[in-house]
Amino acid sequence: MHALSHGTTSKPTTIAVPPALSLPVIEAAFPRQLHPYWPKLQEETRAWLLEKRLMPAGKVEEYADGLCYTDLMAGYYTDAADEVLQAIADYSAWFFVWDDRHDRDIVHGRPDAWRRLKDHLHTALDRPADHLRHEDALVSGFADSVRRLYSFLPDTWNARFARHFHAVIEAYDREFRNRTEGTVPTVEEYLELRRLTFAHWIWTDLLEPSAGCELPDAVRKDPSYRKAALLSQEFAAWYNDLCSLPKELAGNEVHNLGISLIVHEGLSLEEAVADVRCRVEKCVTEFLDAEQEVLRFADGLDDGTVGGKERGAAVRSCLGNMRNWFSSVYWFHHESGRYMVDSWDDRSTPPYVNNEAAGEK
Repeated sequence: MHALSHGTTSKPTTIAVPPALSLPVIEAAFPRQLHPYWPKLQEETRAWLLEKRLMPAGKVEEYADGLCYTDLMAGYYTDAADEVLQAIADYSAWFFVWDDRHDRDIVHGRPDAWRRLKDHLHTALDRPADHLRHEDALVSGFADSVRRLYSFLPDTWNARFARHFHAVIEAYDREFRNRTEGTVPTVEEYLELRRLTFAHWIWTDLLEPSAGCELPDAVRKDPSYRKAALLSQEFAAWYNDLCSLPKELAGNEVHNLGISLIVHEGLSLEEAVADVRCRVEKCVTEFLDAEQEVLRFADGLDDGTVGGKERGAAVRSCLGNMRNWFSSVYWFHHESGRYMVDSWDDRSTPPYVNNEAAGEK
């Protein structure tokens, strides 16, 4: 299936979506949005990756734009102020680089290096200002991005973000152990772990600085709001599994919904792909129903008071960006060089990873 996409140029390009991965409902019912700051965002994040030494200059020049990390965020948080979007995009780019380091530490058997990094990230999350000059670029870059994210909303939001990301770090540690030991989690174990390694609640937390205010607990924990947020993230995580399955099979991965279904449910590869696709499609249809519930909830918050009007508007903003996540994630997987395994010289080694900085030859 072909559809117009923004891509990484100023003109839309035609992207061919493989039939097994095409979702006509996304292309028809979820029009793609792109923040007007995006061209500058791409330029600034590219410069930030260089400044923070997160990727070598040659890798940035050759791969950064094609990886489409800024496209993903610019298509998601479309209501954010430019400064907020820039902080989120830099943090997101850092997250991808961290994910690659985690992978390389596993592939090359560096448990001590991983443990040191994990511990440093935990402390940098709580005291980012103390780690801005850390010798490990991944730690100092993380500290810089977190420090900026902490500047937009009250300390209560910062504490929640930190609590959620501490859990993400520990989930990455569990994934490290599983991959090192060759342990494929059961489907239920995987789904629970995936909500953390995909950072469901981090991306949901970041809806709030994008909307310009912290939502009260009663709003965030409303069943309709929470359901819509979870569905948007589940869609993204499972669609990622669907698209990255060839890459992860080539890399002897153990963390993919399809792999858990094959190993623990006895499904064939074709059956596992069909199962994951069915779950992805169900997320879309259930979100469309949940979306209407959240809109009614937002209307109820707007009780004629100034505070009520602001809360209602913030919920609508967050919901609109949840909706954006569907199209942004969908096109990201067909534009980003991160998933173009067939074009790599070695299907198990991404060409954009920084091996030299990790001491590899």
